[in-house]
Formats: sequence, C-alpha cells, structure tokens
Amino acid sequence: MPAAGAILPVILLALAAVLMNVAWYYHLKQPSLGLLAAIGLAWGIALVEYCLAVPANRIGIAHFSLAELKTIQEVLSLAGFVVVAWVLFGQAPGPSQLAGFALIAGGAFMIFKSPLG
Repeated sequence: MPAAGAILPVILLALAAVLMNVAWYYHLKQPSLGLLAAIGLAWGIALVEYCLAVPANRIGIAHFSLAELKTIQEVLSLAGFVVVAWVLFGQAPGPSQLAGFALIAGGAFMIFKSPLG
C-alpha cells in the first residue's frame, strides 16, 4: 500500500489530467468561438491545470522516480481523455481503444515493476 503522502500527487495529477483534456478539447464544442478566444479559453484552463500539476510533481518526487511520475501523468491523461470524450462528447471508448489502453497499462506496469532490471 502506498504511503499517504504518495496519494496526494496522484489525486492532483488526476484532477490536472481532466482539466488538461478539457483545455485541449472543450473549445471544439464552441465552433462559433474565434481561434484566439479558443486559445485564450484553453490557456486559462491550462493555467489551473498547471497549478495542480506542478505541486503534484514537487510532492510526488519524494515518493516516485521521475519516470514513475511521468508514467502516472500519462496514464491519468488517457483516463482523463476517456472521461472528457465520454461526458462532453458522448464518445465512449471502443474495443480498439480499450485494447490500446490495455497495452499502455502493460507498459506502465513495466515502469513500476522493472522486471528487466
């Protein structure tokens, strides 16, 4: 079981992942929004995301290696994408996407377990 201090960075990274995916894709639901306004909206959301991600990494480095932190961030980014795509766009992941995510999860397992030394 992870130390209590190791949970906070994961929670912060999960929230950051959802916000970043919202920043990347929400403007697509606003096609009448001008490009500069869409960029401004995305940057505003991304600023909040960075306010979560930076502390998550600063706290997390005491509990995880840099490769582990990046792996956590990437896995959570994909999970956040699935949530945003499903909730905001009604696009549930299909079998191919789920298989791809399973392969990525296998790669994440390799990072954390390092069975190859």
